[in-house]
Amino acid sequence: MTDVRVKSKEGFVSHFGCEPEFLSYAPGRVNLIGEHTDYNDGFVLPCAIKFGTAMTAKVNGTNKMRLFALDIDGGDTDEFECSATFDAGSKTWANYLRAMVALIMQKGHKVEGLDIAITGDIPLGAGLSSSASLEVTFGNLVSQVFGLNIPLQEIALIGQACEALNGCKCGIMDQTISACGKANCALLIDCRSLKLEQVKVPSDLDILIVNSNCKHELVGGEYNERREQCENAAKILGVKALRDATMEMLDAKKGEMDDVTYRRARHVITEDDRVLEAVKAFEQGNLDKLATLMYASHCSMRDDFEITIPEIDGLVEIIRKAIGENAAVRMTGGGFGGSVVAVVEPSKVEQVKQAIDAEYEKISGKKATIIETHAFDGAAFTKL
Repeated sequence: MTDVRVKSKEGFVSHFGCEPEFLSYAPGRVNLIGEHTDYNDGFVLPCAIKFGTAMTAKVNGTNKMRLFALDIDGGDTDEFECSATFDAGSKTWANYLRAMVALIMQKGHKVEGLDIAITGDIPLGAGLSSSASLEVTFGNLVSQVFGLNIPLQEIALIGQACEALNGCKCGIMDQTISACGKANCALLIDCRSLKLEQVKVPSDLDILIVNSNCKHELVGGEYNERREQCENAAKILGVKALRDATMEMLDAKKGEMDDVTYRRARHVITEDDRVLEAVKAFEQGNLDKLATLMYASHCSMRDDFEITIPEIDGLVEIIRKAIGENAAVRMTGGGFGGSVVAVVEPSKVEQVKQAIDAEYEKISGKKATIIETHAFDGAAFTKL
């Protein structure tokens, strides 16, 4: 058991006074390349990370979910009836679980009451998909305990719908990688067909996640605004989604859209191409090619999609200065804070850490948190 699994079990015993019967776990994710392409029917290339959410549970013989969240305010609780109607409560974290139950029951499944202890170690606000991890952990728990046999990819789709009920019209990437990740692989997701392809990450490369500790909040308006701008661009181009557009098509219609709409579309169109090229770079073990693609992705997010912040841009440049312009580094996540991701040779990890420790606080007034990880497995369920 990992620490969060042990912590969840101990918290369950302490709070509910008995042993749990089930354990569910799902990881967070880092997106290696492919940002804001998912809701444009495009391509993304994330991997699951070593941090996640654990839930231990026991059937309680009632119609109520009784929740104990160990990490919130020293321990927070909520309780709600299992219903196909989503009834939002006052606690944001619990509303994700309320929505998941409603959506599962709307599909005709019977869900009964559970006592659940929840804990996780994904840094909140770091852009590493703590909410998707929560949704997938819970959805798989409910499916497994009550014999609903919901496929993991369908649980991911329910999680996406759950986000929409809670005010964020996100794409399908975060929930899919949390549900379907495989150790030592990134996951190429075709966000239209939902076809999945496991892409081997060379064993001689490490993945570094550097949390700027500038928290982001995607339920705010910026994310939904970007989505609307992309949908508007697709409408002008006469395509279902920007995944279907080319730069030639965009340039031909440039005079029919404002500069902001043009740049938003340019990011998505070029980013899809970069994702497919990055798959080839991983398959070839070509770190130089990957570095070119990842930095081009960052510049596109900075200049065309306008979702980076000075602290994030500064982190990227610190890492590039530390290990050279062929550094494979970019912002990752929805933007407006969060983290950067770098794919580096193990021999370069220490000099990256030293450079960040020496330089980042000067530009941000904060310390960065550096996470070393590899690609891990997705969702798992165990009877205790």
